[in-house]
Amino acid sequence: MSSKTKILNYMRPAMAIIPEVTEPERRVLFKYRALWTAIATLIYLICSQIPLYGIYKSATGDPFYWMRVILASNRGTLMELGISPMVTSSMIMQLLAGAKLIDVDQNVKEDKALYTGAQKLLGILIALGEAVAYVWSGMYGDLDKLGAGNAILIVIQLVFSAILMIMVDELLSKGYGIGNSGTSLFIAINICENIMWKAFSPITHRTALGIEYEGAVIALFHGLLIQSDKVSALQSAILRDNLPNLTSLLATVLVFLIVIYFQGFKVDIPIKNNKVRGQVQNYSIKLFYTSNIPIILQTALVSNLYFLSQILFRNFKTNFLIQKLVKLSQLEDQFTISHLPDQFQTPYSILFIHLLYTVFILGTCAFFSKTWIEVSGSSPKDVAKQLKEQDMSIQGYRDQSIKDYLKRYIPIAASFGGMCIGALTIMADFLGAIGSGTDSKEGERIRYVRIVLIYQITSKIFSKHLQQFFLLLFFFLSLKSLYYS
Repeated sequence: MSSKTKILNYMRPAMAIIPEVTEPERRVLFKYRALWTAIATLIYLICSQIPLYGIYKSATGDPFYWMRVILASNRGTLMELGISPMVTSSMIMQLLAGAKLIDVDQNVKEDKALYTGAQKLLGILIALGEAVAYVWSGMYGDLDKLGAGNAILIVIQLVFSAILMIMVDELLSKGYGIGNSGTSLFIAINICENIMWKAFSPITHRTALGIEYEGAVIALFHGLLIQSDKVSALQSAILRDNLPNLTSLLATVLVFLIVIYFQGFKVDIPIKNNKVRGQVQNYSIKLFYTSNIPIILQTALVSNLYFLSQILFRNFKTNFLIQKLVKLSQLEDQFTISHLPDQFQTPYSILFIHLLYTVFILGTCAFFSKTWIEVSGSSPKDVAKQLKEQDMSIQGYRDQSIKDYLKRYIPIAASFGGMCIGALTIMADFLGAIGSGTDSKEGERIRYVRIVLIYQITSKIFSKHLQQFFLLLFFFLSLKSLYYS
């Protein structure tokens, strides 16, 4: 037995105490999968509205506002951590398995169970670490003001909710729900709720123009009905900068259509079964080979650097290295022109900053995309190995040359696809900046992640259960209306 295998064997004693969802004995019917998906949705919505007990409201803004869409989190509630523990533990385990630091065969039931148990345990430990870091950093108030009792209680609440979300995610991923995991469902719910709220929110705000509705669509019709100057009302609904406007909504629709168009860009490689004569099928290599992983990793890198710098700065303000780290973590924010000093707001300076921002986004997305295929088991070598294990081969090529043939497409699709993702991100930044001064560029950037997740989930449901999808959609909308009524 190798040392790599022994690492997972250390998980055997912990498997007895780690909660687990048993796999279904037979395929679950769609109506029951829809029911479990609705229950998971309700659990997430309830946890997103229950406030943490023992915290003090902070007068400062939310520093993680722009990353909460990706993490499906909600500030000050049981879903404060969101899916961060699950995503982080999953990425770490995939990195370890891809780098061959742990030896696991997903086709072996025992290895798969040990791997899943290790991932859940790592997720719980990450949730505990993040909860302690949030409390220690003063996000819920100074420790002296909170007291030891409240601090421990907050940590317990965050860890408990993280364990609950891990179990719900496992429930859906084992075939009880729609989709492959709960993380995509939670992000999609958060996304749809955010978009629908900004479009149709009935809450009113008193502004310089009078009473305005928060929802962009409702504000448009309200302005056209009560204002005599229809052109001014239309212009206000499209370009207002203090509340959600139609420009951001239309930008989201435009980027959605562009992403769907680019989703069809792929190279089909004919592969054949060596055991069945004449059976040929296509192996598709899409332009977005790594999906939304590059932008998620790039955002996670910047956000974690920012979070770490803020924790250190709160406790070691006078340290020279800590001050430099804080400036480095805020480097990307300096690409926003409004944050620059007046002497740098010249045409050439602005052009240089935009070029630097473009190079940074394109370069990091391409780098993360290229690196991800090497550590996630989707490189040409890994794909060639998988085809060989399935007794498949590329038509017209020998087994020894499959790897070289795949090298023509997969690395290019990963790198160039990552750059295209970065380019779409920059375009979303630009379109979002036209009409709104309230949304940060990171919030506009996450539009790409929103679109890919919603497209993947809906296309999967449409391809298998078209009629049942409309029934599920009607049930979900009814559930949402009852919940918020």
